Amino acid sequence: MIKKILYKLQSSFSVINLDKQQSYDGIRDSKEYWTEHNVTLHHEFSTKEESLEYFHWRNDQYFNYIELMPVSGFDGKNVLDYGCGPGHDLIGFGTYSACKRLVGVDVSSSSIAESRSRLALHGINAETVVLDSGVITLPFEDATFDHIHSSGVLHHTPDPLAILKELKRVLKPGGSINVMVYNYDSLWVHLYVAYQRSLIEGLYQGESLRDQFRHSTDGEDCPISNCYRPAEWVALCGEAGFEAHFSGAAVSIFELSILDKRFAAIMNRKLPSESRGFLKSLTFDEHAAPKFQGNYAGIDACYQLKG
Repeated sequence: MIKKILYKLQSSFSVINLDKQQSYDGIRDSKEYWTEHNVTLHHEFSTKEESLEYFHWRNDQYFNYIELMPVSGFDGKNVLDYGCGPGHDLIGFGTYSACKRLVGVDVSSSSIAESRSRLALHGINAETVVLDSGVITLPFEDATFDHIHSSGVLHHTPDPLAILKELKRVLKPGGSINVMVYNYDSLWVHLYVAYQRSLIEGLYQGESLRDQFRHSTDGEDCPISNCYRPAEWVALCGEAGFEAHFSGAAVSIFELSILDKRFAAIMNRKLPSESRGFLKSLTFDEHAAPKFQGNYAGIDACYQLKG
């Protein structure tokens, strides 16, 4: 199914308050869920070439993604991949940057094992750490990393603010963070969820649009899957002490494949006025990629953070 092919990541952890040693009861379920699920569907790569081909194929499923969440240009840097899953972006960093230190962390032991196997296939020297579920503290000293990469992770956590504060702790002064979280201002939300799944397929009646969204991305039973308007996420990052910039959104090829349903959706009287207004206001670039308020109207919203 397309939702299983296209989801990004994966696994994460958090706590319900800012006491770093407190645990969150629901995190055990998330750990178990993400140990079962990951971005490669637990595929075992047999060659370096197959692994690298998958890296490029997956990035090609999201128009503009690799430009917004780059893995090149980090030579001589200490880099942390927060929520590395089975090592997809670690392979990217290890192939296209000469990092001084490359570290991937995740709560899923199965994904970390697959990550280690894939790194060995490429001969990439990287550290991988299985995190304790429900404990927010990262096993690193203050100001350890020059750059932190987190793709498709924080929207799966109950308290992303607490995690952002911990990432700030381990980031060097003047360091950078690139984050991708799901975008509320997207075709996925207002065409796929609000129209196709809710009105055409009749799913999740009586639930809010955001609750309907949770079922649509990373499996029907995904414990947590949130989406944010850019202003919402920028404000959250500000609370954590970051200067945050919305760098743009990547549109999934799946979203483009259902774009022809846009006019039928607008004509449907049951479509919520918010979603109808969103679809009516779309503009298009020279590649026929949709934009909303000047930004691409895709599921993957990407941000640059500085401490």
